Amino acid sequence: MNELLSIPEIQSLEVSDGLLRIPSQIDVPVTSRVTRIIDTPVFQRLKRISQLGLVAFVYPAANHSRFEHSLGVFRNCLLFVKQLAWQPRFCELVSAEQVEALLLAALLHDVGHWPFCHPIEDMGLDGVPRHENLAQQWLADDELQSCIGEDWNACPELVTRIITRKTETKSERLLASILSGPIDIDKLDYLYRDSLHAGVPYGQNLDTARLVRSLCLNESGDALAISTKGRTAAELMVFARYVMFSEIYWHHAVRSATAMLQRAFFRSKSAAEPVDWEKEFQLGESDFVLGWRARSQQSESVHSLLEGLFSQRRRLYKRAANFSFVENESLYRALAQRKYADLTDVGEQLAKAIAIECGQELDADDVLIDAPPAKLEVQFNIDIFDARSESWRPLGEVSPMIHTLAKKQFDDYVKRVRVFCKPELAATLADIDIVKLLEGIV
Repeated sequence: MNELLSIPEIQSLEVSDGLLRIPSQIDVPVTSRVTRIIDTPVFQRLKRISQLGLVAFVYPAANHSRFEHSLGVFRNCLLFVKQLAWQPRFCELVSAEQVEALLLAALLHDVGHWPFCHPIEDMGLDGVPRHENLAQQWLADDELQSCIGEDWNACPELVTRIITRKTETKSERLLASILSGPIDIDKLDYLYRDSLHAGVPYGQNLDTARLVRSLCLNESGDALAISTKGRTAAELMVFARYVMFSEIYWHHAVRSATAMLQRAFFRSKSAAEPVDWEKEFQLGESDFVLGWRARSQQSESVHSLLEGLFSQRRRLYKRAANFSFVENESLYRALAQRKYADLTDVGEQLAKAIAIECGQELDADDVLIDAPPAKLEVQFNIDIFDARSESWRPLGEVSPMIHTLAKKQFDDYVKRVRVFCKPELAATLADIDIVKLLEGIV
């Protein structure tokens, strides 16, 4: 038997004594050694870290955990490996030990996440670790290391390299692309799962089975590719991600909550009394918020922002202005490319300008500017393999839809610069040309 297909977890797709059921009616096969990993405190902690964080302010059922998502990614990994295990090029490059490392990486890929990780990381502040770096610390946990060392024929260092994408060889780059690439096991799960829990159809119409059947290797053998039969399935995945960003991840109310949380963290981090944030990041979400709110009593601004987010009465900031790259290219570029501290300074200047216009005093944090990071969120640089000509071409060259998205940069339409203000200021600011004031500042 093919040594990859003889790995117990791959075999368990057909016959398994242990199953975990996750939405929607998906059975995740778990062997005894997988169960032992799941039962560690490192993995159980993920039950207390929500997958979407602030999205639940708009979509109340979107409160699923990174624990659930990690199980979904693990199952996708089993499906990908089972398909690829029949392909000689994959088997020549990748050993059973490396596949076991990939399975562990799939299961443990989110262990470094902390509460509201992505909004805080997006600020790019000094002294705030990337979650990949924290993942290395969690992966070094003694109990977890014992489980891996005693039960698995896998190199723990390779598990870490796959998760952090610090790969050293062609085969390692291939494995990392399965976990994090244009078409990967992570995206395939979170697009579906986030859509399911948010109660929208956009990510639930993925043709996963066809996509998996089309998997192959690129020409150089260091990343995944798909055959021509999977092109439409890949297009569906690209479009699903586009719509999920438009309607879920960058919904204006989600961005309002994000702007409030980011400003509260920025003020908290620069406060006179230091906080060991790495220690706080080890907490579950509720404990993290509880401690933060307790400390916020020392700052009226931080306290007001956090109470608007997490008290029994939700008070999100309101939109005072918004525009896309297409609507105001020069102003968009000026704001989207600024560091968070600079953006905060612009917001403070805007608050002063608005105060003069409306003739009333404003605090520095009464007005918040939410500008997207410069990086593109959706790029699908995956190759399509044509068996008849035995050639590979980028998806963007053979798909009109992908070509258009790549050329027009749909982030330029979906992601907007937004100015938010305290709810009680919304009526006052409605009569002020906020964009004109911003143009005078930047």
